[in-house]
Amino acid sequence: MNKLAFIIIFIFTAAAGTAQTTPQSPKPTLTKIEASPSNGFSYSYFIYVPPVLRDIKQAKVKQTILVLPNNTGKIDDDLKVHEDYITRREGQYTDIASKIGAVVLVPVFPRPKTAWKIYTHALDRDSLTTDKKEYKRFDLQLLAMIDHARRSLEQEKLRTDKRVLLMGFSASGMFSDRFAFLHPERVKAAAVGSPGGWPIAPVSVYREKKLRYPIGVDDLESVAGRGLKIKSLRKVSFFVYLGDQDDNDSVPFGDGYEEEDKELIFELFGKTPVERWEISKKLYQENRLRAEFKLYPGIKHTITKEIMADITAFLQAHK
Repeated sequence: MNKLAFIIIFIFTAAAGTAQTTPQSPKPTLTKIEASPSNGFSYSYFIYVPPVLRDIKQAKVKQTILVLPNNTGKIDDDLKVHEDYITRREGQYTDIASKIGAVVLVPVFPRPKTAWKIYTHALDRDSLTTDKKEYKRFDLQLLAMIDHARRSLEQEKLRTDKRVLLMGFSASGMFSDRFAFLHPERVKAAAVGSPGGWPIAPVSVYREKKLRYPIGVDDLESVAGRGLKIKSLRKVSFFVYLGDQDDNDSVPFGDGYEEEDKELIFELFGKTPVERWEISKKLYQENRLRAEFKLYPGIKHTITKEIMADITAFLQAHK
C-alpha cells in the first residue's frame, strides 16, 4: 500500500475545513495512554476530546468515539516508528475530531517486518490465527482500548456511546470493514475507503464456493471465536468508496491474502478492484446491509475534497 503518507495527510488536512483557534487558545494535543495488559491491551493508544464536548450542555449528551485505525504504510519492527507516524500528524487528528464533533481514538498497533505476512494494520487472516501473541487479535485489543477510554472519560463526567464510528482508507479501510463484521454490536457506522481491493463479503458461499475470512464469513467462528451476527450487522451503516482508476490491490500480495484466496477472488469476482465493485455492492444489498457504495470517476488511490466532504457528512450523520 504505497502513497499512504500523502493520502493520510490529505485526509486530515481537508477535513480541517475552517476549524481555527485563536492565538490565545492552547494548541490541541493528543493524550497518550500507555499500554495496559491488565486492561486487555498491550500497546498504547492516543485520544483527543474536542473542548466543546466538555461544555456543560454537551456533557449531558452521550458522545461518540471515532476510531481511526493506524496505518503507517510500511513494515517496521520498531514500535516507535508507528507511534511517531501518529504524533507527527497530531494536528490532523485533532482537526478531524473537531470537524466531526467526536472523541478520536488512535491505536498504536505494530506492523512487523520480521513477520511481514501478518498484516496487522489490515486485520488480515494471519492476525487472527497467528500463535505470536504480540501480533494476535488486535480487534480484541481495540475493544479493550475503547472500553478503557470510556471508563476514563466517565470519570471526567463525559459519557460516551458503547458503539463507535470507524474511518479508514486502504489498509485501515480493510481493518475498519473487517472490525465491523467481527464486532457489529459495537459499531454505529464505518467509512471504508479502497479496502485492499475487496470488502469482506457478508456471505459464506458464492457460486457454490466457500468464502473463508477475509473473503467472506464462512469460517468466522473458527478463526474469530464467533460467527457473523447478521442482525447486528444490519444496524451498522457503511460508506464504501473507491476511485474508478484505483488499481491499488492487496489481493495479489502474500501479506494481504494467501494464494488460495487470491485465486478464488480472481475466479469469482475479477482481477481488479473496479471489476469486483458491482458484485461486492450487490452482495451487501442482497443481504440487506445499510451500505452505500460510491465509485468516483477519474480518481486513483487517493482522497479528493469531494470524497472527504462525503465522508465527513456521513460520519456526522451517524454520530
